[in-house]
Amino acid sequence: MRPEKIAEANEIDARVAGALYMILADYNGMDMPTTNELKKSLRENGASFNVVKNRMLNRALSEDASALLKGQTAMIYGDGDVVEVAKVIKKFTAAKKKPVIKGGFVEGKSISAEDVVELSKLPSKDVLRAMLLGTLQAPCSQLVGVMNQKVASLVYVLSAVIDKKEQEA
Repeated sequence: MRPEKIAEANEIDARVAGALYMILADYNGMDMPTTNELKKSLRENGASFNVVKNRMLNRALSEDASALLKGQTAMIYGDGDVVEVAKVIKKFTAAKKKPVIKGGFVEGKSISAEDVVELSKLPSKDVLRAMLLGTLQAPCSQLVGVMNQKVASLVYVLSAVIDKKEQEA
């Protein structure tokens, strides 16, 4: 292989190895301003968009992805929140009708184009963390409420006894 091909292969290997997720899309028919708009919105969410040669990408992937690597392929990859990136892609695709999602990989597992759409319907990591925290805190807050009520009941009883003693005196 020529040195420039080796360098390109090493660069793709590094991108694939360092990515938590990779979504493959067919960018056929996208003009440069549209592509730049998509790249900008992806960059804001910690993702990158690169056009790659199918042969080079297939060589870099651990699983056989030849079914996904037909036509023109762009890889959208990163190590941030895949749900937010899926939402950006879905919104962009709804508005511009491009790119067409082929599928991808999340944490080494293969996903289909439908799975990417399902990912976009999930709440973000921060919302999921808040929901989990609320679920974990619910028993503690209920316990505090019960204990507080018992103390309040005792105070009411003591207050009633004091009022009764005052009325008798």
